[in-house]
Amino acid sequence: MLFGRNKKQATPLPFPRWLVSVGEAGGWTSWFPYPIPSGIVHCKPPHWCSQLDIQSTWCRDNFGIHRAATGCWALSPSGRFMLVGDVWLSNRQELLATLQIASDLPDIELLAQLWDKWQLDTPRQLQGMFGLVVCDIEAEQISIVRDPVGARTVYYTAGKTWWIVPQLSSLNPYRSDRLDPIALRDYLTCSFVPGERTMWQDVREIRPGTILKLPGEQIVSYWQLQQQVVDLESLEWHGDRLRSQLELVMREYLPTQESVGVFLSGGLDSSCITALATQLHDAPIHTYSIHFGAECANELEFSSLVANHCQTHHHILEITFQDMWDKLPETMAYLDDPIGDPLTVPNLLVGRLASQDVSITLNGEGGDPCFGGPKNQPMLIDSLYNTGNNYDPLQAYLISFQKCAGDLPQLLKPDIWQQVQQPWIFEADLNSDMSFLNRLMALNIKFKGADQILTKVNNLTQAAGVQGRSPLFDRRIVELSMTIPPEYKLSGIREKAVLKQAVADLLPAAIIDRPKSGMMVPVQLGFRKYWQRQARSILLNRHALITPYIDRDLIKEWLSFRGDVWGRYGVKLWLLVSLEMWLQANYNRK
Repeated sequence: MLFGRNKKQATPLPFPRWLVSVGEAGGWTSWFPYPIPSGIVHCKPPHWCSQLDIQSTWCRDNFGIHRAATGCWALSPSGRFMLVGDVWLSNRQELLATLQIASDLPDIELLAQLWDKWQLDTPRQLQGMFGLVVCDIEAEQISIVRDPVGARTVYYTAGKTWWIVPQLSSLNPYRSDRLDPIALRDYLTCSFVPGERTMWQDVREIRPGTILKLPGEQIVSYWQLQQQVVDLESLEWHGDRLRSQLELVMREYLPTQESVGVFLSGGLDSSCITALATQLHDAPIHTYSIHFGAECANELEFSSLVANHCQTHHHILEITFQDMWDKLPETMAYLDDPIGDPLTVPNLLVGRLASQDVSITLNGEGGDPCFGGPKNQPMLIDSLYNTGNNYDPLQAYLISFQKCAGDLPQLLKPDIWQQVQQPWIFEADLNSDMSFLNRLMALNIKFKGADQILTKVNNLTQAAGVQGRSPLFDRRIVELSMTIPPEYKLSGIREKAVLKQAVADLLPAAIIDRPKSGMMVPVQLGFRKYWQRQARSILLNRHALITPYIDRDLIKEWLSFRGDVWGRYGVKLWLLVSLEMWLQANYNRK
């Protein structure tokens, strides 16, 4: 780990699965550690790649593909399209039937065949997770594509040479170290960076459901989340419809004749995934739960109840305060943008535990954004009772994250605070024509889902050596959720009524009827009792990378816990420590 200017051994960053470049000079270059496809001519790299010490063997026009791992690239049968990316197609059997072939082709090769058939209409036909670059050799064009819900990520930096990668850290050699102050503001408010911005000024992220076409930098949206509520049907009807769709999606997400793991908290979402997997899968089901030791409350009573009910192979991991602190630098290095959610370290550690038994894991992420989790209740109450002119829905939404929205004028240094007086990315969606609850759901799906939950799952399961799949965030489930009347999702104190209706026969009543409590990571106790010295050393160091942006006086107040009426200082301190460690892992220090 790095502290201030004292360089110690930093956590190695993950090796990029692929990297694409588009340059003004030179040619199409690629390096493959296996046989080159027939018809491709071996040649020297163009000068703009040679200067960057990138090994390459294939040149064509001004495109370049570098470091492509096995299974990440394919040439279409016509020879017109070269595809590189991370692809998992859940509806591959349907797509194979469309091509009238029976094959065990890797998904990227199947996608290359489909691109010959449908070209830019292809992404609309796909279900699953994908982030890819498609080079049209004939038209000398490139298309960068991301799946509709954002389960895979694609980042790029523009200039004389465009660099395009699935992992933000892979761009470290090709970008500046200038932080984007708007992204910093948004991170401190949300605990993640929403939208196309990243923490670096000259790097952008492809948004879910869009295609970026080069040259010309044209952005095409091929999918948008829309409200299409079916009002006239009963809760039971909507529950049955949801159950049918869940079973269809789960069958596609379960690996064939292979054990599968489920991250089981004991809440409704992960419990219903466990129950459906048990019902639909013939191979063993492994479930994984965590706790934080005897000092802290836990949900093991409920997760063990579900595991026993479903007869899974259940594993329990204790994560100590020492584990949480020691593993945080490594965890931050695996993330693209920083994520201040305290569950990041537990996600990595439980993933490593699961990797001992399985290669595919499922989770319950998506239940709250799609079906009305309780975190939206305060805003609904505000919308009902704060009818005066002082009610500001945007400010209420920012405060609902329970991070640093109200602290920004004091937390950010004055010059930084002046720079961030710009509109928030949430405003358009917050003022859409959807019902108020569905506006909140859509915001959570579009931003928190894509920019925090799914990218965290993707990064940390890959780092742990497993593939993470989120059935409740499947595109079809997301679309279905927007047809369900709001009162069947969150009504008063009863949340996720339609999901409870859909799986009521699969789970014990104690799980269906219990109120959601959430997985509480004890960072408040951590900073009060275990991490004080280390936190002061990092956050109050005058050479800390956050020092040019953050006022240290407020940090001192948080570290002393004076005036912490609501018990929120620990969450805010974790947010800042996570940011500092992420910066230390990624700062180039040129």
